[in-house]
Amino acid sequence: MLTTMAKNGLDPTAPLWRAAQVFRLLSCVYATGFQIAVNPDLRRPALGWALFAVLIGWSAACAVAYLRGFGRRPAWVLAELVIVVLLMASNTIVTNPQWAADNQTWPTTLWASNPTISAAIQFGPAGGMLTGLVVMATNFAVKNYLALNLGHNATVIIELAIGLAIGMAAQTARRAHAELQQAARLTAAAQERERLSRQVHDGAIQVLALVAKKGHEIGGATAELADLASEQERALRRWLASTDVDPDTDGATVDLCVLLRRRESDRVSLSLPATPVPLGRRAGTELDAAVGNALDNVGAHAGPDAHAFVLVEDLGDSVVVSVRDDGVGIAAGRLDEAAGQGRLGISQSIVGRLASLGGTAQLHSEPGEGTEWELRVPRGEAAHGR
Repeated sequence: MLTTMAKNGLDPTAPLWRAAQVFRLLSCVYATGFQIAVNPDLRRPALGWALFAVLIGWSAACAVAYLRGFGRRPAWVLAELVIVVLLMASNTIVTNPQWAADNQTWPTTLWASNPTISAAIQFGPAGGMLTGLVVMATNFAVKNYLALNLGHNATVIIELAIGLAIGMAAQTARRAHAELQQAARLTAAAQERERLSRQVHDGAIQVLALVAKKGHEIGGATAELADLASEQERALRRWLASTDVDPDTDGATVDLCVLLRRRESDRVSLSLPATPVPLGRRAGTELDAAVGNALDNVGAHAGPDAHAFVLVEDLGDSVVVSVRDDGVGIAAGRLDEAAGQGRLGISQSIVGRLASLGGTAQLHSEPGEGTEWELRVPRGEAAHGR
C-alpha cells in the first residue's frame, strides 16, 4: 500500500497546480468584468480588446500546460512572468497616464498574481516572493510613482504573502513526498529481507549447521571445515536478524554503518555510532572495500587466533575508520619487500582506494603487537562520492 502511494504520486505539487488553475479561472472572470467596465475609458479600446484576447489565450495555454504537467518547469514559469509584465506594460499605449495613476493596473493586479503563484510552486517561497516583487515593481512603473502606504494599499504585502505561503506549501509537499518514497523503499527492502530469510533458513543455514555437526563428529581434518561452517552459519543468522536497511538505497548517499555491520563475525568486532554515518555512494563503497581488504589481511597474515576490531568515528568534517588486530604484526621492511616482489595488495587496495577519495590510510604495526589501519576520508569528498 505504501509503495503504491509513493509510485502514484509522481508530482507531489500536483494538487497545488490544480488549485492554482482554479484561481486563474476566477482571476480571468474578474479581469473580464473589469475589461467590460473600463474599456470605454481606454485611450485605444480596440487595442484593449485585442490584448485582452491575448490574455485569455495565454491563460488557457497556461492552464492546459500546468494541468497536463508539461508546463511545470522553470522555462514556462519564466515565460508566464514575461507575458504578464508585457501586458501590464501595455498600459502606456492602451491608457493615458492619468487613467493609469487613478485606477488599478490593466489587466488587474488580481490576474497579474498568477505568475507569483506559479513561481512559488515551481521555485519555493524565495522564487515566489521575488516574482511578486517583479510584478509589483512593474505595477509601480506603469503608474509612474512608488506608493508604500500599507495602511491604504497592502497589495505588496499580499503579493509577498502569496509567494511565501504557497512556496512553503510546495516545499512541504515535496519534502513529505520524499519521505514517503524513502519509507516505501525501506518497506520493500524489509519485505525482501524477510523473503530471503525464509529461503536462506530453509536452505543454506540448515546445510551449514549439518556440515558443522557432522564435521565435529568426524573430527580430524574435517573439524576445521566444521568450524568454518559454524562461523558462516552464525554470520548468516546475524545478518538475517539485523534490522539495518540502507535508507537511501536509490539515492546518492549510503550509511557506512549499514555496510560495515555486514562484516561482523566471530573474529571481527564492530564499534559503530548510534546514528547513521552518511557518505557519498562511491566513497562509502570504496571505504567499505578498503576495510574489507584490511580484514582479509588479518585473516591471512595476523595468525589463527587474531581478533580484529573496527571503530567508526564521524568527526563532522571527516570520517575515520580504525581497523586494529591483536595478531603477530608486520616486521619492519616487510611491506617494502612485498612491493619489490610485485605484491601491491596493500598499496593499491587500501592506500590507493583512500587516495582516490582524497583521504589517507596510515598503518601502525610492530612485531608481536598487532596492526592498526587508520582510514580517513574528508567529509566534503565523502559527501559527494568523488
